[in-house]
Amino acid sequence: MSKDDKGAKLWGGRFSEATDSFVEEFTASVEFDQRLFRYDIEGSIAHASMLNKVGVLTDDELQQIKDGLQGILQDIEAGNFTWSVGLEDVHMNIEAALTQRIGDVGKKLHTGRSRNDQVATDIRLYVRSEIDGLCKLITDLQKALVDLAEREAETVMPGFTHLQTAQPVTFGHHMMAWYEMLDRDYARLQDCRKRVNLSPLGAAALAGTTYPIDREYSASLLNFSGPTRNSLDSVSDRDFAIELAAASSLIMTHLSRFSEELVLWTSAQFDFIDLPDRFCTGSSIMPQKKNPDVPELVRGKTGRVNGHLVSLLTLMKSQPLAYNKDNQEDKEPLFDLIDTVSNCLIAYVGMMPAIQCKAENMRAATMKGFATATDLADYLVKKGLPFRDAHEVVGNAVALAVQEKKDLAELSLEQLGEFSALIGDDVYDVLTLEGSLAARDHLGGTAPAQVRAAIAVARTNLADRY
Repeated sequence: MSKDDKGAKLWGGRFSEATDSFVEEFTASVEFDQRLFRYDIEGSIAHASMLNKVGVLTDDELQQIKDGLQGILQDIEAGNFTWSVGLEDVHMNIEAALTQRIGDVGKKLHTGRSRNDQVATDIRLYVRSEIDGLCKLITDLQKALVDLAEREAETVMPGFTHLQTAQPVTFGHHMMAWYEMLDRDYARLQDCRKRVNLSPLGAAALAGTTYPIDREYSASLLNFSGPTRNSLDSVSDRDFAIELAAASSLIMTHLSRFSEELVLWTSAQFDFIDLPDRFCTGSSIMPQKKNPDVPELVRGKTGRVNGHLVSLLTLMKSQPLAYNKDNQEDKEPLFDLIDTVSNCLIAYVGMMPAIQCKAENMRAATMKGFATATDLADYLVKKGLPFRDAHEVVGNAVALAVQEKKDLAELSLEQLGEFSALIGDDVYDVLTLEGSLAARDHLGGTAPAQVRAAIAVARTNLADRY
């Protein structure tokens, strides 16, 4: 297309000179929004079908438009479509190709709509599809976690607060904590989807259209739950994209927390688990190194997704109604954050089944930190001692154990009895790791029986999804 041929622009009638070549490149979005081609064509077929229903297009014209758009879709999928920066965006490229293919009938497709409601529709269709994809990946990861939790339902490990040994838990219980985080992520995405799933088609540029359109019909053709209610808001709203970005930031925050633990657990200092070689890399200088690069990279990508959330919030913060060119800047952060979250979830889905627990190392680590101290305090409380007094007794016993470099369970009954006459030989039942775990046999507790009960509930819930 010649730069001085103003008539080549689909909107060029009002202009007396061609767009500056730099401005043309600067304002074009086709290099990234061509990604929406499938949704643009889907929305156009629905719009044309609605125009036919209300008598704006004949049956023959509708068929020509549908056949033409399907042909363009096939060309794009086959890599046989040439995208033009001169035509600015995905919408103009497809419309121009349609007119070239079927003639003047193609020019009728844009009747009763604007690129403003067109792009809003495309993005909602895209986001809805990607939410479904993310929910499927989260479900796959939850299933992998449940399998791992069941396999390690009785494997003892130290539970931490302040990264200091606190109380014994099981590895299975820990995995089910991750499961719960992801369950909230899934619920947030499903809630976001409700607000995504509304059709802006018919809002046109900002005020609606004079044609006798049927917005409910076009919404139903696209499987939306209904049309949006206000034309100004319809074309300028990007709340749904920001909601998805916020939900994605929380997903990445959770994956980052998982990653931090995996990085710690694979270190020589912890040595709790092993990740297979296919999820790690080596060092260019230190031949002994096996680096957990996958979880490290997931942890790092959290900042990238958080940045996209801030970008979208900032993009919208000062825009007056209705549509503004600023909104062209919504797509690249939106596309990238979805790609990033999807890839991180895919990595975790593959990595979880491959984790191998080093049960003996975890057990030994649990024994080092007086993890059953709280159990001893509870034992004394059950014998009638006030908790604060019991807390002091156990603190004194721990001080002796530290001095003698022993665990509480390794102190003699005579030594323990020095701190309280209430301590009898049954104390060793609560000072064992298994006894500590079994004692927490209530909803949400770490007892293996409760872990298995949580797994059973999770499997039932997951089975209802896909």
